[in-house]
Amino acid sequence: MTQQQAFRIHQDDDGHRAGVEAVAIAQPTQGEVLVRVSASGVNYKDALAGTGKGKVIKRFPITGGIDAAGIVEQSEHPCWKPGDAVIATGFGMAFDHDGGYAETLCVPGDWLAPMPRGLDPRQAMILGTAGFTAALAVHRLLVNGQHPGLGPILVTGASGGVGSIAINILARLDFEVVAVSNKQALHDWLTQLGASRIIGRDELPGGDRPLEKAVWGGAVDNVGGAMLAQITRTLAPNGNIASIGLAGGTTLETTVMPFILRGIGLLGCNSVDVPFPLRADLWRRLATDWRPSDLEALVSDQVDLHGLPAVFERMLAGKTHGRILVMPA
Repeated sequence: MTQQQAFRIHQDDDGHRAGVEAVAIAQPTQGEVLVRVSASGVNYKDALAGTGKGKVIKRFPITGGIDAAGIVEQSEHPCWKPGDAVIATGFGMAFDHDGGYAETLCVPGDWLAPMPRGLDPRQAMILGTAGFTAALAVHRLLVNGQHPGLGPILVTGASGGVGSIAINILARLDFEVVAVSNKQALHDWLTQLGASRIIGRDELPGGDRPLEKAVWGGAVDNVGGAMLAQITRTLAPNGNIASIGLAGGTTLETTVMPFILRGIGLLGCNSVDVPFPLRADLWRRLATDWRPSDLEALVSDQVDLHGLPAVFERMLAGKTHGRILVMPA
């Protein structure tokens, strides 16, 4: 039986442990596709899973990695054939199904998206789940009536993967983008991505009243918790917040007044199980009109499977930025 190297995560009587080990290469059954993985990426959810600091895995042991891109080797699905370039994100990857931190990935063909013209697997994973989520957030904002005339768009968690790519897309759509980051060393980088201004977390306007002065036309929030509540109080009438992250907490303490008196929208962005037509279209846009002007500028590091534990710790400590590529071999 042919084997491969994979980053496996265990949780048993001996506690949490994770690392690279040899596992069998799965053979696709009906409806499944075997993909030779060219690249993957590191996302916040991967760091939580890989360190055991977040309860984000349903079954153990499991291969980590919530995204991957590569070339089809075997297919038992009518839509895919050997040689096809594909992208896999979300669904059950690294939750209840082995993920992309391996040399191959065997998943249901319905989970895959075609590689759009203009991207190769490495470039697709520079974007990865973070880029796809940023595109989903922008899509949801636009569908709900967001436009530059409503005022500046606030992006929290700006130096992360989702935040940095969202800044770039929004700037390309002529929004004035204000980035929230306490990382002074990254201010020039955020400006190059398209931020017109960078402010610290303690510079966010507004107090504790149910409604404060309207400052922001909209927001992409990667933090949640108290910061999200503060943004709801300072959003302009008919503005929208795309809610993505929860690093700042899962509890939202606010009132209905911004929603009723100003008609704001709070749009949850779940990138895990986006239907195929929208999934394919968002990847197409990321390869064309929403494509970051300099993809390589988003890459802050590149590691192999053995380098993952150190990257996870750095990410959870807030010491990473942009996108970190994972090359399985």
